[in-house]
Amino acid sequence: MIQRRLPTAALLFGALAFLSGCNEKGLGYGDPNSVIAVMPNEQWDLVGPDVFEALETTIMTVAEEKTFTVTYQEPGAKFWDRLRRFRQMFVVGSRSDFYVQEVLEEAHDPITENGIHQIHDVWAIGQTITLLLLDEEWGRDEVLEALPRVHTLLDGQYRAYARNRMYFSGVDSALADTLTMQAGFTMYYPDVYRWMNEDSVYVFRNDNPDPSELIRQVAVTWMTPAPGTMDVEEVVEWRNRIAAEHYSEPQMFVADGLASRSFTFEGNEAFQLQAQWRNPPEQRWPAGGPLITRTVTCDAQDRTYLLDAWLYAPGKEKYEYMIQLETLLDSFRCTS
Repeated sequence: MIQRRLPTAALLFGALAFLSGCNEKGLGYGDPNSVIAVMPNEQWDLVGPDVFEALETTIMTVAEEKTFTVTYQEPGAKFWDRLRRFRQMFVVGSRSDFYVQEVLEEAHDPITENGIHQIHDVWAIGQTITLLLLDEEWGRDEVLEALPRVHTLLDGQYRAYARNRMYFSGVDSALADTLTMQAGFTMYYPDVYRWMNEDSVYVFRNDNPDPSELIRQVAVTWMTPAPGTMDVEEVVEWRNRIAAEHYSEPQMFVADGLASRSFTFEGNEAFQLQAQWRNPPEQRWPAGGPLITRTVTCDAQDRTYLLDAWLYAPGKEKYEYMIQLETLLDSFRCTS
């Protein structure tokens, strides 16, 4: 039988059990990318590996990192009363299952069709249940068909959560206007970012709450006239030159896990590298993290822009912060 991470999760439950009685709703707990998978034990033995593969996708930051962590829980088993209070639940079953009936009773509107449904605040406040409702004699094929859509749904909601958290302080619209008038481009940063510019290099930085724990930084500059299509080596050389001249600490471009792609961004030719940065060996302490470097050619301005975003988050999961950096890069617009 495949069942992972239950002992680790169980340590949390004793500490948090006081929050609510057995029959009372308390606040949901657990990270928004921690998912409790619920179904009968016999079915889990059949589809467990498929659920892990579909939901625990990975991204490359400084290593392969899971976007979601899945823990299985058998309905009504030893840790059921506590695990069912997690913020994110993936529940699979039919209408005759007692745990599915409890979910359906909390639905805002009656659920009359099988398929994927989301119901909130079933066993805890602030909880989201993603229910895969199936016929009585369901099997592996029905779950396999639905898993890609479940992943797309959960990942999209997590990305929205990450973006909302980033802009919780508000959008610095005054900065966006200043950039439009002063630099010929605009971007939308949260109010907590500070910025500086030197000649045609603009640097935006958020190192709250402590730069020794977390830094998110984006630099923007450009070439005029636009140099035409640039290859990986040319983009890296440009990026390294900006880092050497304008970053507070020296950085080396590291090609471990390098991924590149060409695409069209807002009607403009764009090229992107995702890789890593590290401090040179002679620095006092080792540091590094993931980076995203993007070029965008704006024909109307005859400019090619370089956008360089990097993250320093030692000991932290990085997926949420990478979403935030991508969101900032995607807010970039050429202006006339």
